[in-house]
Amino acid sequence: MAIIDHNSRGRLTRDLSISFLIYSLPVVAIFLYFKLTNGVVAESHLTLPSFLEFTKPAFENIRTWGLTAFMLILGTIEFIAGLYDDEWTGEERKVDIVCFLAPKLLLPPVIAFFSLTALPYLIPNLANSLSWVPFWGGFFLIAIADDLTQYWYHRLHHQIPFLWRFHRTHHSAPYMGMAMASRQNFIYTVFFSQIYLTATLTYLGLGLPALFVLVIKSFITLGAHSSIKWDKPFYKYRILHPIAWVLERLISTPATHHAHHADTSGDGVGHFKGNFGNMFFIWDVIFGTALITRKYPKSYGMKSYKQEEWYAQFLWPIFKSKKEGSALAEGVLAVPVRAKAETVVASAPIYQEEPVQV
Repeated sequence: MAIIDHNSRGRLTRDLSISFLIYSLPVVAIFLYFKLTNGVVAESHLTLPSFLEFTKPAFENIRTWGLTAFMLILGTIEFIAGLYDDEWTGEERKVDIVCFLAPKLLLPPVIAFFSLTALPYLIPNLANSLSWVPFWGGFFLIAIADDLTQYWYHRLHHQIPFLWRFHRTHHSAPYMGMAMASRQNFIYTVFFSQIYLTATLTYLGLGLPALFVLVIKSFITLGAHSSIKWDKPFYKYRILHPIAWVLERLISTPATHHAHHADTSGDGVGHFKGNFGNMFFIWDVIFGTALITRKYPKSYGMKSYKQEEWYAQFLWPIFKSKKEGSALAEGVLAVPVRAKAETVVASAPIYQEEPVQV
């Protein structure tokens, strides 16, 4: 059982308090905007600002098929360039392909039911009630609410041993790239808290800002998972260093996110106990979970990885692994390796799993 010490509990309380303040910032900004304009609605989110109008068809197409095409094209480039070092074989290929295709078939009906049936029942007569919010207000409201919620969802799945096993599939890949970007346990994906938050805000009338946030966030997160280190030039050339300083603190980059997927933290580069940010890396900076080294890990994944069957990785605990010693096997509980004291604190490394028979 994981025991959270007093310091960890105090830090958690502090971070949650800061989070509530951050969540409120877009709301306060929108309120002040209307106070300063005497309550006059100059524009609605239902229409884009004129200088962005030409981008709407592109964003709509990217949302429907463009992102999938982008992943396939970039993944092909990675394979041609040999950036997977021949590690995409056997069970790894099955896990990645199933995790990429299955949610695209199974998740839409779940979201559709939530948006078209559950929300009208839970909050009737509130559809489009926020349609008066200006585009910029809706954009920042959703960007912050969506990504900060995912930061916490992600962080808790690393710090709570039971939740970790729903997320470990994403960290089992011994490589980085488009092939593993969608690699997740399906239950982890179905309960993505920010999906339902964004769906609710869309139902309330913020669909257009949600579209723009989704597309921008998708490109950032895919770029952070890519084996193509696109941020390297920003560190190499001195003239670009000021841009690099801002960029690596604002959004997730290959250097910061690859560190999160490292199989060790003993080299000063890997940081699987932090760097949880998805679109915005600034959450890690604010909450003290950031490590910025401008270096890339030499190896990825988990030292205790047993190359579990694709069905166990995708649908645990419905299906269990038959691999001896696996954290996903029947009757095995994976807990963090214990510190010198017989206590497991919330910040202890999760990836170095210690299988315990139960």
